[in-house]
Amino acid sequence: MTNSTFQSRRDFIAKSGSLLAGSFFIHPIAQALDLHDKPAKMRIALVGTGVRGCSMFGKSVLETYGDLVEFVGLSDKNPGRLAYGKKYIGADCPTYVDFDQMLAETQPDALIVTTMDSTHHEFIIKGLQAGINVISEKPMTTDEFKCQAILDAERESSKKLIVTFNYRYSPHRQRLYELLRAGEIGDLTSVDFHWYLDIHHGADYFRRWHRRKEFGGSLLVHKSTHHFDLLNWWIDSDPEEVYAFGELEFYGKKGPYRHTTCRGCPHAGECDFFWDITKSQHLVNLYTENEEYDGYHRDGCVFRDDVDIYDKMAVQIKYKNKVQVSYSLTTYSPYEGYRIAFNGTKGRLEAWIKERQPWEEASADEIHLTKNFGEREIITIPHGGGGHGGGDTRLKDKVFKDPSMADPWRQSAGSRDGAMSILIGVAARNSIEQSKPIKIQDLTDIELKETGRGA
Repeated sequence: MTNSTFQSRRDFIAKSGSLLAGSFFIHPIAQALDLHDKPAKMRIALVGTGVRGCSMFGKSVLETYGDLVEFVGLSDKNPGRLAYGKKYIGADCPTYVDFDQMLAETQPDALIVTTMDSTHHEFIIKGLQAGINVISEKPMTTDEFKCQAILDAERESSKKLIVTFNYRYSPHRQRLYELLRAGEIGDLTSVDFHWYLDIHHGADYFRRWHRRKEFGGSLLVHKSTHHFDLLNWWIDSDPEEVYAFGELEFYGKKGPYRHTTCRGCPHAGECDFFWDITKSQHLVNLYTENEEYDGYHRDGCVFRDDVDIYDKMAVQIKYKNKVQVSYSLTTYSPYEGYRIAFNGTKGRLEAWIKERQPWEEASADEIHLTKNFGEREIITIPHGGGGHGGGDTRLKDKVFKDPSMADPWRQSAGSRDGAMSILIGVAARNSIEQSKPIKIQDLTDIELKETGRGA
């Protein structure tokens, strides 16, 4: 057994000349934003001032890239949340409840969409139709019909859509991509991918609007779009057919207690899932103090009767290049993270990524590379700085700091990537509801590719 670090793989460069040769193609983000001959700062408008909009694409962007970007408008349907969001972000710009008015008056270089998933398509399409490049939080949208509408709008527009798949940018996921491209396990044949959400993070999806399929498309779309995009990127092929199972058997009506919100719940003293939102002044300012405008409760009961998403899911995926995938998502695990194994004709790549667990704090990730008839190697990869294993920072550097930088690992993602990731989740949801396999080609007019998808 040998040990290696992220920086010192013995002969990776020699084996990956074809990868590095492609490192100088035009970066899709640079092409989309097209900032040549534009003012010194990128002029940004943002719609959706919830947690993700205010933090990752609001306050963080302004504090880190304030010399490169400026917010020219903020929009949200909730005027109270909008007012607090502006203060929290620290932006000096107008605010708009009327999104159309914001676009007309501010005419930004780029629009960032961080609204409820089911409304992404509305703002993406309006932005493209107005001649504005759009940066959308994942998932791109929630069903095949909205997906097709977005694709049609981009084709008719001179502008582009960027989908922010931050997971692609974390060092260990990039390392898996490198090892696969270098042929370390030969030809890839199958993947085992199992994701575990813990009783804190997993449960939180059942408190929020995500608990309803109509808003988030189920976790097969909202959460798994991250995972399916990684699979598409790693495998470098398009998904062809999906068969899935899913049940709601832990949260929702299956729970032992029930109330509208955790605040005022008569079972607070005995429910393991009681969560006190008042311990976070930021969430109180953003949500509870603005419930009068839209009736949204951020601390909804995880056992509410209206929960209709699945809390356990199992998906089988067949790719155009014949790679087979077994995927599962569990939402009530005692720890958070995932196990993944890539099986190839010459060996196997394995990783158990521990994102959060009560008994230890991991400072690095490990990838185990085992060759057929050979040795086993442990590759240690230190955690990157910032959220999502360092992915958030690296993604935002490419979007806001240097959009024209080279992209040798094809981490930037456009509308096609956004579509292919959600279509696996949509197909899985449809498969569960219809009890039959679903062909991806039947969902949109995207022509599927066997390999060499690119970005």
